[in-house]
Amino acid sequence: MLTIHALTHNKWDNSLQPIATISDEEVITIETKEATDGQISPTSTAQELAKVDFNRIHPLTGPIEIRETKPGDAIEVEFLSFRDKGWGWTGVLPGFGLLADELYTSPIDLQGPSLKIWSVKDGIASAKFGDVNVRIPIFPFPGVIGVAMQERGKFSTIPPRKNGGNMDIKHLTFGTKLYLPVYVEGTLLSIGDTHLAQGDGEVCGTAIEAPIEMNIKVRVLKDVSLSQPMFISKSVKEMEFKEYIAYPGIDNNLWIAVKKAIKGIISILSQHMSPVEAYMLASVSVNLRVSEVVDVPNWIVTAYFPKDIVDVEFKIP
Repeated sequence: MLTIHALTHNKWDNSLQPIATISDEEVITIETKEATDGQISPTSTAQELAKVDFNRIHPLTGPIEIRETKPGDAIEVEFLSFRDKGWGWTGVLPGFGLLADELYTSPIDLQGPSLKIWSVKDGIASAKFGDVNVRIPIFPFPGVIGVAMQERGKFSTIPPRKNGGNMDIKHLTFGTKLYLPVYVEGTLLSIGDTHLAQGDGEVCGTAIEAPIEMNIKVRVLKDVSLSQPMFISKSVKEMEFKEYIAYPGIDNNLWIAVKKAIKGIISILSQHMSPVEAYMLASVSVNLRVSEVVDVPNWIVTAYFPKDIVDVEFKIP
């Protein structure tokens, strides 16, 4: 089996030379770096996070050429397995994340930077948040996976695009089949920004960021009209938790409704930890759900926090 080591880039650029070439139906091993390109390690501090060079963010392993693919085709990427390296990190930087414009406003004081290092053993990520022992089952996935675009130039990997990119979809994990359009000869597939666990929303701007080794199988789909990514997922693993604390955010503005939901969860979690720790914990564990869109003029977005992952009780309300 071919192993593709973490030779990386961090721009969508169809002029890049491939680091490896694979064929239809080939199974390969891909190594990835964590999101800062090695600037954060298991011994890092919040002060080191503050000095991170953002020009190195999102190191992507690739591009990988796929033989006999051309514009108008598509590829199927099946995620077979993931192997962690025993650690990960979650962090908050001022000016980044859902509540970036409210960092110094009441009732939530989210002054940063802040960094949490996780240890991983037997499929569980563990860390201390205030006086709470947190244990989260890991379901690794790539935050960024995509193909070269037809447009020339160097494009940021931060926003998701028609080529895939920084989708941060937690269900792109083992058993899932992802479909991507092909825009250039050879496809030029790249993968990185791997996560061990994440809530739907990734609200503080980071998940449990980690280097990972993964096995994938790539299939070529000839002459398939696909305008954007789609995927088939066999399971929704977070539904296995036994009990949740749920906080609906209600507003006629979807963005504000999301903020209300997350701020509500943060206020509850802050009974046992600092608000910035609660913000980080929400980012890796809280799932945001659009509960309704038809009862005008208000939207409801509900934040679900799984109680199973902590060893304390929270006062409700």
